[in-house]
Amino acid sequence: MAKPHVLLLFLLVVTAAAPSLWSQASPQAGKPPGSPETADAQKLLDAGRLEEALKALDALALQQPEPAGVERLRGMAFYEQGHIQSSAVAFERALAQDPADREAMQMEGVVLFRTGKPAAAIPLLEKAHLSIARTNIDSNYVLGLCYLDVRRYDDARKAFATQYNFPPDSPSAYLLAARMMLRRDYLPVADSFAQKALALNPNLPMAHLLVGQIRLSQSQLPEAIAEFDKESELNPLYGEVYDRLGDAYLRQGDYGKAQEALDRAVLLEPNSAVPYVLLGKVLLKQQDPVMAKMYLDKALAIDPGNYTTHTLLGQAYRSLGQAGQASHEFQVAEQIQADAQPKLETPK
Repeated sequence: MAKPHVLLLFLLVVTAAAPSLWSQASPQAGKPPGSPETADAQKLLDAGRLEEALKALDALALQQPEPAGVERLRGMAFYEQGHIQSSAVAFERALAQDPADREAMQMEGVVLFRTGKPAAAIPLLEKAHLSIARTNIDSNYVLGLCYLDVRRYDDARKAFATQYNFPPDSPSAYLLAARMMLRRDYLPVADSFAQKALALNPNLPMAHLLVGQIRLSQSQLPEAIAEFDKESELNPLYGEVYDRLGDAYLRQGDYGKAQEALDRAVLLEPNSAVPYVLLGKVLLKQQDPVMAKMYLDKALAIDPGNYTTHTLLGQAYRSLGQAGQASHEFQVAEQIQADAQPKLETPK
């Protein structure tokens, strides 16, 4: 029998880490000066008036010879509109006109990575080695991802370490690389790098958590739980340890321990939707849809765009006999998933 859920009586208030592709960038350097003719278009671009900027740049592109910087600015405008293929063409033209244009070089590398061509992107990113404040792109991060995709794992570690100013052979550098690898599902090499970090520093915070997440991804539940327990000893006030522990117990079918761990997670991280969602799952397993709905409503208030929350709410409403509400939640979940599917860009 589930223990009483008194937490909801006094809590007034995951964050799932999702890696952001772009990190905080340093001021740009090495950008070639634009021509006087492009000054107005640059101002429009800086003001976010992208369509107007493109119209001005299209007019300039008809001049012979084409003013310096037009294609680079066109590439930036297309990139900020999300027209990746069009931006790639513009940056390629900019480099053909000026092979020393480091910003065009960097951005061409970025769009090559984003279009699934990391090997082609690497030489450009290595040569440009530029952070672009306008687009908030850190070259080391993108370069590290490219290295991962071509299995140059030690080079990736060094690139990520440079981004964070870590010594490249430090425990932190190995752990950071392992975390990036886990996000991209490189589980065996992520495991080896995390183990290397622990060998260098057995008490490194977050290392056991990361190894536990790898074990959880591999459905090695007892091993995952053991790692999460080790992390909780080193880092007892870190809420994510307890929601991961609760997730592992939930998958193992030990709902009492899952509930206990998740209650701790909620107390430590009351503004994260993750433990509320997992508590909803636990309570549905325990045939308590009323309490499940209360936690899922809380999760929905924190993160209304989570399709899993809507799906579980649909299950709770169905268990409560509220077929109309259940159908609505299932439809919302399906729409969120459909909207998240990548859309093919229409070439321009």
